[in-house]
Amino acid sequence: MRLRHKAWAADYIKEHTDYVLPNPMALKGKWQDVFDQAGPIHIELGMGKGQFIVEAAKQNPDINYIGIEQQTSVIVSALEKQVDLDLPNLKFLNENGQDLTHFFDQGEVDRIYLTFSDPWPKNRHEKRRLTYKSFLAIYDQVLDESGSLHFKTDNRGLFEYSLVSFSHYGMVLDQVYLDLHQSDFVGNIMTEYEEKFSAKGQPIYRVHAHFPKE
Repeated sequence: MRLRHKAWAADYIKEHTDYVLPNPMALKGKWQDVFDQAGPIHIELGMGKGQFIVEAAKQNPDINYIGIEQQTSVIVSALEKQVDLDLPNLKFLNENGQDLTHFFDQGEVDRIYLTFSDPWPKNRHEKRRLTYKSFLAIYDQVLDESGSLHFKTDNRGLFEYSLVSFSHYGMVLDQVYLDLHQSDFVGNIMTEYEEKFSAKGQPIYRVHAHFPKE
């Protein structure tokens, strides 16, 4: 899908540094101080237009959410939603997910969401997949001992690849859904892509996994 450039996006983000935090490296180990109340920290990597994380923050005011999106012309859609709602438990980062360990201390995050990540189907692009082993090593560092990774996609190839990647890394698969919308899962919040693909009858795949700690 071609990304439509929004020339005004960078200036709009600069006007709202209370929501899109400009210097996350300075907040490493201090994220509980960023929010009005202490609580678990859940992050979504590659949040897109923010439909999932905004709704999650609305439904769970006791959880602090951080949405991370590298594309400036995409994150502004989430920012516009937050400007209207002013949810105290939601912040954004306009950053690259590869830099998570620069932003979060070891064990500082309680849950990571990967929702409808780019599948990068060509073999030569394997290292760009957010479930590739180098990314898993990053998640392993920032997640708390009881933390978990929640991954959701419509792409069967990426899902199967991710299950193998998780297992090879030594992760434990806690829950696996091969057709989420036909399962007994309660509390699913759909993304924009999920609404689009499920309307076409495509199954949605979901897995919850964690890194065993010594």
